[in-house]
Amino acid sequence: MKKFVLDSYALLAYCEGEKSGIFVKDLLKKASFYEVEIFLSVINWGEMYYIGLRVGGKERTELYRSVISKYPISIIEANKEITLLAAKYKAFNKISYANAFAAALTEQRKATLVTGDMEFKLLENKIKIHWL
Repeated sequence: MKKFVLDSYALLAYCEGEKSGIFVKDLLKKASFYEVEIFLSVINWGEMYYIGLRVGGKERTELYRSVISKYPISIIEANKEITLLAAKYKAFNKISYANAFAAALTEQRKATLVTGDMEFKLLENKIKIHWL
């Protein structure tokens, strides 16, 4: 079964109805039929929460949370193994700490990262990426 990791860029594209969110919508539908597995780092889950609060307050945050909880997205906790891997990505690449967790989770799960965030361009030779 194919595995995918979503970052906040991918989830925001879907939640905000952007054109690039169509691929995410299709993935979520496939996950609902157990055709693919979808993962989200708890760090990126928290990132969605603070972005929601900043741009639209509690209502927007609740929208994001309900979308995430509506689909079979496995939210993966930041244990020591994944945190050390994320720290290595952050130490040697110019990416945000949240993005480092998405990259680490992608590597750990042998998955494909779904994103449109150009920070990940630096990691194309390290992890598999589906560009939105």
